[in-house]
Amino acid sequence: MSKINNFIDQNKDRFLQELIELLKIPSVSADSKFSDNVREAANYIHNKLISAGAENCQIFETKGHPIVYGEKIINDSFPTILVYGHYDVQPADPYELWDSNPFEPVIKNTSIHPDGAIFARGACDDKGQMYMHLKAFETMIKTNELLCNVKFMIEGEEEVGSENLETFIRENKEMLNADVVLVSDTGIISNDTPSICVGLRGLSYVEVEVVGPNRDLHSGLYGGAVANPINILTKMIASLHDENAQINIPGFYDNVEIVSEKERAEMAKAPFDLDAYQQDLDIKSVFGEKGYTTNERNSIRPTLDVNGIWGGYIGEGAKTVLPSKAYAKISMRLVPHQSSKRITQLFQDHFNKIAPEYVKVNVTPHHGGEGVVVPTNFNGFLAASKAMEDSFGKKPIPVRSGGSIPIVPLFEEVLGLKTILLGFGLDSDVIHSPNEHYGLFNFYKGIETIPLFYKYFNELNKR
Repeated sequence: MSKINNFIDQNKDRFLQELIELLKIPSVSADSKFSDNVREAANYIHNKLISAGAENCQIFETKGHPIVYGEKIINDSFPTILVYGHYDVQPADPYELWDSNPFEPVIKNTSIHPDGAIFARGACDDKGQMYMHLKAFETMIKTNELLCNVKFMIEGEEEVGSENLETFIRENKEMLNADVVLVSDTGIISNDTPSICVGLRGLSYVEVEVVGPNRDLHSGLYGGAVANPINILTKMIASLHDENAQINIPGFYDNVEIVSEKERAEMAKAPFDLDAYQQDLDIKSVFGEKGYTTNERNSIRPTLDVNGIWGGYIGEGAKTVLPSKAYAKISMRLVPHQSSKRITQLFQDHFNKIAPEYVKVNVTPHHGGEGVVVPTNFNGFLAASKAMEDSFGKKPIPVRSGGSIPIVPLFEEVLGLKTILLGFGLDSDVIHSPNEHYGLFNFYKGIETIPLFYKYFNELNKR
């Protein structure tokens, strides 16, 4: 693979500059004011696919944001890899907590990234990781080392639940026919300890509204006589967990996967420094479900968290108001065998049941997805493991992630394809938070590793 490594070395600066240009585009899918920017990002990816050597490149319209497709079929007898990624990003709010403009990328050295990291919204999730695939593809094309057919499907709605991707996949099954799906939207344990994600949690995301009086009231004239929706909402939310941090929703744990002691023991082999973890987060101790370790709580156990809560007056100074309404956004991370639709219904039923008679409640489901476990004995995983072992010099550790990629289970359901989660991010890259970043080492290491995956996947599928 010396030709590939030489090409990467000669084009590092250009690869990085192209990523910087992509990161400058505020492609926030959740906010309609950025709709033009989302399309701008789609056009950018489309053009870069063409210049890299892809064919049949198209931008497919959906009811929401567009999907970018491109392919390179070099030999019908070769295996085909379907590369999935997303060009949309999370909102950058709150902007004031960023050390620099989230859409004006800057490169800084850090203790974890001494060779530099690029700070911008989407740097790691998922523009930086998705763009590795385009540059790895270009590298293989230019060095005549492309050993698999490849199809790209890059969407613009992952951060809002991939609502229209399912329809696209079902309507284009023949075009998307492949042997495996390759995704880089996860991470590794550290730059010294490579790992491959073999499990993702599912997701149920809802918004709740608690309604009291028909208008905001003077808190002096009405306080103590009329229920305050914020007070009620916080009490209702507090009741959703018991003293052991388990979730108090009837039926919630009915189908939770019970991970064997053997598998838990294997998971425990992954290096983890609890003191460093707490120091990084500036907390005195961890918290979570009784009977489980930190790494188990954030991967193999379901959760329920409030992602936002608001109501009443939150401006500068004082306004003595008893609000008419209060709101919260709540996410539930699910494990394999939990149905997101069932959990959403259980939450809705329970939240309505615990509401006192002096308020009304509304539960609005947003998006969800199912958990997934990737087998470690099929050619896709074996090729990924060998590729990482070659590039890092160490055999990667299989780990489960606490995050969710709702579309992954659908690949198997509709296309019959298993997914390889070949991520290169780090937990410290603070995705979804202010000052998100992605190490330059990780960016280039991904470009180096991906062609190795193609090589070994080709070899394994010849046998």
